[in-house]
Amino acid sequence: MAEKKLSFAIFGNERQAFETTHLREVFDYLTLCEAQIFVEENFYANLCKALNNEIKVSNIFKGDDFDTDYAISLGGDGTFLRAASKVGAKKIPIIGVNMGRLGFLANVLPNEFRETLDDIYNGNFDIDERSVIKLESENEAIGTSPYALNDISILKRDNASMITLHASIDGEYLVTYQADGLIVSTPTGSTAYSLSNGGPIIVPRGGILCLTPVAPHSLNLRPIVFSDDVVIHLEVESRSHNYLVAIDGRSVKLKEGTTLTIRKAPFVTRIVKRRCHSYFSTLRTKLMWGADLRK
Repeated sequence: MAEKKLSFAIFGNERQAFETTHLREVFDYLTLCEAQIFVEENFYANLCKALNNEIKVSNIFKGDDFDTDYAISLGGDGTFLRAASKVGAKKIPIIGVNMGRLGFLANVLPNEFRETLDDIYNGNFDIDERSVIKLESENEAIGTSPYALNDISILKRDNASMITLHASIDGEYLVTYQADGLIVSTPTGSTAYSLSNGGPIIVPRGGILCLTPVAPHSLNLRPIVFSDDVVIHLEVESRSHNYLVAIDGRSVKLKEGTTLTIRKAPFVTRIVKRRCHSYFSTLRTKLMWGADLRK
């Protein structure tokens, strides 16, 4: 039984059928540690079905209406990103428990949860601080959280026509992209959508932002990296007169003529990092570096 009382806000993937055994183990061990358990409302109903209502929680919360010592993400990297958007500037460290395959963000396996929680109670862990970027719009309100841990993508809406993006950095014109879109990525997001479009892998805490075009019309337009203290301005033209902006996958439609500004957020996302985990080890495992596929 733990000596100190801690509280945990728990987020989960409502659509994924988690293995009931793992769910029960997580909540049983939190209860054994006499932790205060707060569960996101959207996740709670499915949780009760999975555990046959055999769960006691301290509170059920909506959105970002919580104040706990830690947050726990039960799912994959998508669930982790959603948890991070709700944590926002609260400075609450997030524990990513991956209920599927090994993830870059949710890298604690279910069978490691007990050891991870023990490490937290014993102070035997590190905090990995990751930079966040913010989207601002001069002409139109953004109907979702403007903060992204991974990336902000500006994308075409129709299947036929590219969009035109006039990009400036700190007020100086950079280039005009004609492409299916443009990805502004943090180091954390460099192994996500940006990587699949030919962007570089950037080590966390690298102090860098990357602009990666999506299917550019000109093949000599390549990804480019900047110091993360720059301010990026984008003016978008589209034949359909609107386009999509995806903020860590949360898509909103904006009208042509909306000027976008992307800059570093005034806070970081804090991730619980076990001392036995290595970023480079995760890279090798996730990307199968060195694997001989001929075998």
